[in-house]
Amino acid sequence: MPLSKIQDIGNQVIPNLGRRNLIINGAMQVAQRGTVTSAAGKYGGADRYQFAAAGGANSTLSQDTDVPTGNGFSSSQKVDVTTAGNMSGSGHYAMIRQKIEGQNLQHLLYGTSSAKKLTLQFWVKSPKTGTHIVELYHGDVNYFNSRQYTIASANTWQKVTLTFDGYQTTALNNDNGIGIQLAWWLAASATYNSGTHSDNTWHNDATKRAVGQVNVFDDTANNFYLTGVQLEVGDTASDFEHRSFAEELSLCQRYFQQFAGETGVGSAYTGIAVGHRSSGTRTFFFKQLSVEMRTPPTLTLSGTTGMRVANMVSDASATSSLAFGNREMGTVCGYFRLDHNSIGGSTGDGCRLDRNNNTNAGIEADGEL
Repeated sequence: MPLSKIQDIGNQVIPNLGRRNLIINGAMQVAQRGTVTSAAGKYGGADRYQFAAAGGANSTLSQDTDVPTGNGFSSSQKVDVTTAGNMSGSGHYAMIRQKIEGQNLQHLLYGTSSAKKLTLQFWVKSPKTGTHIVELYHGDVNYFNSRQYTIASANTWQKVTLTFDGYQTTALNNDNGIGIQLAWWLAASATYNSGTHSDNTWHNDATKRAVGQVNVFDDTANNFYLTGVQLEVGDTASDFEHRSFAEELSLCQRYFQQFAGETGVGSAYTGIAVGHRSSGTRTFFFKQLSVEMRTPPTLTLSGTTGMRVANMVSDASATSSLAFGNREMGTVCGYFRLDHNSIGGSTGDGCRLDRNNNTNAGIEADGEL
């Protein structure tokens, strides 16, 4: 039977069976950084989720096994309140958010009369009953669309489904910058919580962004959990799109990659990169990235006192604190190079950059939005 006939059976619309979820790591499977403390302004716990705050609020982000039963989830993002926030000051807030590249959203047709609706679903466990806010942000024009949802029972898993209208006035830039940001408000001062709520309406009035939001950050005993996040085109929520761990990891690595840097991963002498001595006192190290990254990343070296430069011929090594010079990225963000003014060895020797009895030593490449 022709496909057209199959699509016409019973006048039913055949659903789009391709990738639907615009969110990366919606099931919180990937957690390259592990637990991150003093997380204000940082990514941590599940990959791609950032804790943003002002006014002293702070948290620990971690991947947790507390999940809603019977839905196929094994992990959640936990936001553990470690410092209560002062929401009486101007501009104070707390939120957890994910940013999506504009070039991945061109099919939404923003800036036209055909701008697509988006439906969001997620599971949430909040320590507070009452009104909570989840928000879309148009990163190219600073417009917001906030929707309220109500937590009926504290510290209980609850599923939320909401639909957002498309933005018809201005298109999303076709680039690797922020197209849309999805944010769960956790606390908000009057700066964002004093206007009149405009449900499912795009606006640029800061006072309307988080109207009615309860203060999840009023007590250090509070924990907020999130999992099963899916944002898809249309006005109906489909079944959650469970992706393989390998696919989700690859998507996350466009924004962050870690090389022998996570505590406990590999041995205390794991190899990090290979290179060669261009002279008796200088070594170049090269490392191929797992996937091409969004932008030339910021390289951070951790535990350099626990690294060594090892000669592949004699295994002689420099074990003093390593000071690296130039950090060059490939033109398509496919590799990085580290220069080290090393000691010992001869020109042309092959070398390794290893951990030196330190399970924390490694390199992080960060290209987050």
